Parts: sequence; C-alpha cells; structure tokens
Amino acid sequence: VQLQASGGGLVQAGGSLRLSCIASGGIFSILNMGWYRQAPGKQRDLVARITSYGTTNYADSVKGRFTISRDNARKTVYLHMNSLKPEDTAVYYCNQSPPQIWGQGTLVTVSS
Repeated sequence: VQLQASGGGLVQAGGSLRLSCIASGGIFSILNMGWYRQAPGKQRDLVARITSYGTTNYADSVKGRFTISRDNARKTVYLHMNSLKPEDTAVYYCNQSPPQIWGQGTLVTVSS
C-alpha cells in the first residue's frame, strides 16, 4: 500500500488543520491506520490510530483536540487537528498500524 500525506502548513496557536492521507494499492478498508509525528530531535510517535472497524485511540497529548477518521470509499484517512499548540510542530506521517514502509510526511508548524 502506498500512502500520500498532505495538508500540513503554518498555523497560529489555537488554529486548526486537517491532514489527509490517500492510499493506493492494497485493500484499504481492512487496514488499521495511524497518524504519527516526529518533532525535530525527537523520536517518531503514534498520535492517533483507527482500526478497520473504526475504533480510535489517541496519544494523551492530543486527546480532545485531534480526531482521526477514515473514508474507505475514498481510501483516505484524515486527522482533524484543533486547538493547535507550538509543541504540535512536527512532520506528520500516515502509515498502517503497526507501521510498514514509511513514506513522505507533511510538515505542520504552529507559531506562538
């Protein structure tokens, strides 16, 4: 499965962004998917996960602010990010959960 993330950008603290990840190849609907992020000098961490059944899980740092969703007909997984903080600044990646081969991420920069 090839994945292409998009939707990053520069936003002020308190703002919102929606990331999208389009899949090609494979059977998307049966995949558990995740959004991950890597801040400068830090390890890559799981931010949110959605199973093939639609069950979601979130890192404590984003609970109540981020929402992961999926549209199987469009083979797309989304990450809706609200109340963004400077510490959310990172490159965001989508991947299967557990992750497989990493693709390009999308940079989110939150200014204070």
